[in-house]
Amino acid sequence: MSESNSFPSDFLCGAATSAYQIEGSPLADGAGPSNWHQFCREGGRIAHDDNGDVACDHYRRYGDDVAIMAQLGLQAYRFSISWSRLLPEGRGRLNLKGLEFYRRLAECLAERGIQPFATLYHWDLPFALESEGGWANRDSAHWFADYAHTVFRSLGEYISHWATLNEPWVVVDAGYVQGVHPPGVSSPETAPRVAHNLLRGHALAVQAFRADGVGKIGLVVNLEPKYALSSDPADVAAMTRSHAYMNRQFLDPVLLGAYPDEMAEIYGASWPRFPDSELKLIQEPIDFLGVNYYSRSVVRDDPRGGLCAALPVVQHAAEHTAMGWEVFPEGLESALRWVKRRYGDIPIYVTENGAACDDPATCQGTIEDTQRIAYLRRHLIAVRDAMRAGVNLRGYFVWSLLDNFEWTYGYSKRFGIVHVDFVTQQRSLKASAKFYARVISSRGAALDN
Repeated sequence: MSESNSFPSDFLCGAATSAYQIEGSPLADGAGPSNWHQFCREGGRIAHDDNGDVACDHYRRYGDDVAIMAQLGLQAYRFSISWSRLLPEGRGRLNLKGLEFYRRLAECLAERGIQPFATLYHWDLPFALESEGGWANRDSAHWFADYAHTVFRSLGEYISHWATLNEPWVVVDAGYVQGVHPPGVSSPETAPRVAHNLLRGHALAVQAFRADGVGKIGLVVNLEPKYALSSDPADVAAMTRSHAYMNRQFLDPVLLGAYPDEMAEIYGASWPRFPDSELKLIQEPIDFLGVNYYSRSVVRDDPRGGLCAALPVVQHAAEHTAMGWEVFPEGLESALRWVKRRYGDIPIYVTENGAACDDPATCQGTIEDTQRIAYLRRHLIAVRDAMRAGVNLRGYFVWSLLDNFEWTYGYSKRFGIVHVDFVTQQRSLKASAKFYARVISSRGAALDN
């Protein structure tokens, strides 16, 4: 990178969303229910018993949303494909109307010069497959590979960049350890098998892409640098376990061919011995890594034990977003440099980064979300600094384009740079959207203004 304050000419600036969070119409035109569609109907699971039945109505308003992307100058758009919209039973019959939606979306993006980045799995498993044990079923890896094969064959000419899984750690921890996401169980003894099946499915999908796809394929993980509260050996050990559990559990097998040694300590007798042939499969080469980053975590030893025997510590003096997450842009550069040190010079995209804020009321037609602007500015500068340090960064996607259904928080948390009135579905650019547009048009120089 040059010594100027600009991003390279081939650096992509985009925005990200996911299917269940914005599309709405989850059963329209022959689609099948997902695990999230069902989960939202289990009382008390979601704040205010919200659901994704309408969300941002993107399924019907995608043309207007792509026009907003073009207005902002987005160079790329990361979205996910709803497995159950394409395969209502999870396998077998292809729903052509669901397929046509994604074709139209990709074509609309191409017409505006916006590069599509598609994620195959952003947490919404067909409920028909959840009913057969979901990711705890060993066959799930093959279900996913068959789905991926169908998608590549059907949409490959429209989309050049693919991600297999989004944040598999969240699928495991929130779904099978904490029990706050589907399937909503607390079964730590099941979690290692689920994680392994996800990675087997990822690898088989990559193999399907090599046979049928054109372009690039990768994996998206969420990274959260871990810091020990003190130099006490117990706190340091807790930090090491927490780092292995969240940050290395999925990257080490894919990029180094083995799970972290700490996993056996974390899970104890529940940690299986996986066949060498499957570890070799999981190491199927990928073209890029997607990194989602929001904050760091400060931990201390938990003398009561527990999965990692580590407790997160809230940094009371720090600035926090509406999610209660510390604003810590240094952690983004740290995470990116750590990936390079440990795993080599793999191409990286920051596939999610953003802030939920308590947005103020409209002032003369604009929502002046100054906290979000400050967050984005500082994290984009961290991205630039990481590139100057030699990290092979190819692009950045803000989370999120639109205010949306924020999983168990329902509609109570707003991450969007575009405001959505969930009653009227009216979209309004926030000040952060206009700021991001200036960053894009100036290739990053606006960060210093």
